[in-house]
Amino acid sequence: MRVLVTGASGYVGGRLVPLLLDAGHDVRCLARTPDKLRDHPWRDRVDVVRGDVTDGSGLAEALAGVDTAYYLVHAMGGGRGFAGQDALGARVFACAAEKAGVGRVVYLGGLAPEGVPLSAHMASRSEVGEILLASAVPAVVLRAAVIIGSGSASFEMLRHLTERLPVMTTPRWVRSRVQPIAVRDVLRLLVESAELPPGTDRTFDVGGPEVLTYAEMIQRFAAVAGIRRRWIIPVPVLSPGLSSLWVGLVTPVPPSIARPLVESLRHDAVTREDDLSDLLDDHDRLRFDEAVRLALRRVDQARVDTRWSSAAWPTAPSDPLPTDPDWAGGSLYTDERSRPVDAPPDRLWAVVEGIGGEQGWYSWPLAWAARGWIDLAVGGVGLRRGRRDPRRLRAGDSVDFWRVEEIVPGELLRLRAEMRLPGLAWLELGVGREDGRTVYRQRALFRPRGLAGHLYWKAVTPFHGLVFGSMARNIARRAGHEG
Repeated sequence: MRVLVTGASGYVGGRLVPLLLDAGHDVRCLARTPDKLRDHPWRDRVDVVRGDVTDGSGLAEALAGVDTAYYLVHAMGGGRGFAGQDALGARVFACAAEKAGVGRVVYLGGLAPEGVPLSAHMASRSEVGEILLASAVPAVVLRAAVIIGSGSASFEMLRHLTERLPVMTTPRWVRSRVQPIAVRDVLRLLVESAELPPGTDRTFDVGGPEVLTYAEMIQRFAAVAGIRRRWIIPVPVLSPGLSSLWVGLVTPVPPSIARPLVESLRHDAVTREDDLSDLLDDHDRLRFDEAVRLALRRVDQARVDTRWSSAAWPTAPSDPLPTDPDWAGGSLYTDERSRPVDAPPDRLWAVVEGIGGEQGWYSWPLAWAARGWIDLAVGGVGLRRGRRDPRRLRAGDSVDFWRVEEIVPGELLRLRAEMRLPGLAWLELGVGREDGRTVYRQRALFRPRGLAGHLYWKAVTPFHGLVFGSMARNIARRAGHEG
């Protein structure tokens, strides 16, 4: 089957394309800026057409010969006039799909209650669904509430609020009932929607197996993430506008994104039917805790990139994508440094591999000793373990209060901290070549757990120049002098 995906550079579209390919479909993508798809690993397996749903450019070419078209375009930021633009795009697309003889349009909208005034955001999404259903082309409109997966705006707001606020005064919407659904379940249903009986033309509510209040989702997230139970104090005075500013203040989610999310939480978002599951004979849904666990696994399982690139492509829909916004994927603080070295790579590597133990850490011995004493005082391992061999390391070795997590001889040494910390920490030391010169690369990473983790990083950041800066200088100097 030939399918078209609009919005392939977005959160859902970028995860849907590889699943459609795996299902054996011939995939084409419509993009206003095709270069945004350039670095996706599936780029060479799809056709890409430059076009825009609002002015109709490229639609005839993109829709030619298409059996099913996925319409995943939506102005999430909600700037002035966004609803009109959304409606215009849907009408232009529906008309072009009719002319091209498309067999079906599939749209992912929002789950909203009936008979109550909707936020501008939810009203716009509902209007787009109605426009598509009113066209001559059969439409399948899936309506979902909070989607649980790394990179989902709703999930990221939940993640950051829970991690950063042990005590929070919250608006009344924390009592709203929500039926969250895992992103992998949404994507599977989208893929399977292409196989529905011909002529299927209606909306379907989709949700997970549990109905929770937003406050319950916060507490369940905290339990899965291994942080303490949160104290939630609802207050009646925060309007959606003030709430979005509050969310923007305590989380990295931009207010322009937070506002439509907050406004959509004013009402319950619970499914009224589960007909799609019956039609597809697909009733298997992840429970909330498991969906959260999958969304958190990339960092919690210490999958830090080994090749000094910004991120690794995921192996599951719940994982973050490099194309997700900067505020997605949770907090991962970094301190990166590099220095040219007047020595061949093998000599620099010998210094890197010999770090720790009797050799020390090449910077402020008293500071490292003090950190070891503090760790011992709070029940940690301290610096007393040393290392197995003074010159050689292998994966799994202990090095003072670090553990060798990854070693690529001559290139990379990654150490995982085993000291007592409010989070997870790694130290990477690397050897490379740039412009014919040896280069030393150093990166410290910290994944905070709860507010204490964020405060810890802020507290130690002023000392990084002394500790990590001197480490980089001294390792480079030591490698040069050993010649």
